[in-house]
Amino acid sequence: MAMARENEKIPTSRARRTATVATLAASEAVKQFGTRAANITRGDEASEAALARRQLETAKQIVAVLGTMKGAAMKLGQVMSFLDVGLVPEEHRDEFQRELAKLRDAAPTVSFKQMRRVIEDDLEEPISRLFATFDEEPIAAASIGQVYRATLNDDGRDVAVKVQYPGVASAVRADLQNLDMIMRLLKRMTPGLDVKAIGEEIRERIGEELDYELEAQNQRSLARIFAGHPFIVVPEVLSSLTRERVMVSDFVSGVGFEELKRRPQAERDRIGEIVFRFFLGCLYRHRQFSGDPHPGNFLLQDDGRVAFLDFGLFKRIDAAPVELELACQRAVVEGDAATLHELLAKSGFLPQPERVNPEHLLAFIRDAIWWYTADETVALTPEIATHVMIESSDPRSSHFREMRHQQMRPEHLFGRRMEMLTLAVLSQLRAGANWHRIAREWMYGDEPVTELGRAEGEFYARTGVGAAG
Repeated sequence: MAMARENEKIPTSRARRTATVATLAASEAVKQFGTRAANITRGDEASEAALARRQLETAKQIVAVLGTMKGAAMKLGQVMSFLDVGLVPEEHRDEFQRELAKLRDAAPTVSFKQMRRVIEDDLEEPISRLFATFDEEPIAAASIGQVYRATLNDDGRDVAVKVQYPGVASAVRADLQNLDMIMRLLKRMTPGLDVKAIGEEIRERIGEELDYELEAQNQRSLARIFAGHPFIVVPEVLSSLTRERVMVSDFVSGVGFEELKRRPQAERDRIGEIVFRFFLGCLYRHRQFSGDPHPGNFLLQDDGRVAFLDFGLFKRIDAAPVELELACQRAVVEGDAATLHELLAKSGFLPQPERVNPEHLLAFIRDAIWWYTADETVALTPEIATHVMIESSDPRSSHFREMRHQQMRPEHLFGRRMEMLTLAVLSQLRAGANWHRIAREWMYGDEPVTELGRAEGEFYARTGVGAAG
């Protein structure tokens, strides 16, 4: 990842941030009004083109503002998914991706002298006493920290040392206080948001990312579940060297996503199935999952296993919401509109259920999850991912009227984000499979039908951790 200017400061003043966000929100409100007024005299085609331009401009403005914040607001774009998948027309995709690249490359970089101080303050020892070697050049940089490679003094073990930027916690907390304004802006792009409830969910999840001890707990939990797994690796955490701003875990190496995209189709299909099983399987089998299926968060190792990294954005979920989602998926598979309507009405997704036609609701949900509820081989592409996202949450959706009468429940937000981003990754990989036959393992309890599924089934039978843990 490209590095920002040396010693770039992380702004923490809420007043400075509020001014930027308020200006954006005000200008966007005026432009939205102008678009709606102008559409009265436009035909359908012209209206759609105007809306597409408005979506692109709004997304670019949000990218620009989030990129100046360096903390939680930058991550908010990831949380809301549209930054990862894209809700812009095909003809604008390249331009939008360039804007996203600016955001991805906007991570602040501070001197190693400052980062060393964080390490030694938290671990209460000089680096020389803690590590035999320590490479001062980071191997990865992100919105709230950097990762370094080192070796341990006692056994020469290779480790990855994740270190939080000094002052980033204050920056994130300042961003979180401005979250309501950004949420109101995003609501214009995505109807069906309970802004207050979802804002609280986002605050909780992003707030947890500031504590690397919590991230270490998440990683340890999944490392225990997948210990000895035939094709999934979660690196072990060194608890003795982990604190609030520093986390040390086993160093893993492997082939990254850009190289994987160039591999033969059969290999990409295999990697795709592993990614699908890891992210969705964690939710539906174990009721806990990483909320960040980013292409940079997994590596193909030499032995064919895939190592998964970064568990800062993490969610544990109760049994009831998981069972609700599985019941809804089964209703879609079986074409049972009445049951789907009843399930979503009782759970609060339909505040006014009488205003939602069950058949229209079924069509809407089916368009969002068809790729793993249709019993057919689906070769995923970026165009499919974009279409699914538009039909799921965008004003251009053919289901926009139905969407306005629905309300996303906050306890399901991160699961839906994870699902959409998993689809985005699989689509960039252009992986193909009968995703439904894989999903039936947790959806219906079916026996596995793929080679990977059988190997995983044997693992779960041996360890006894296949059920929700």
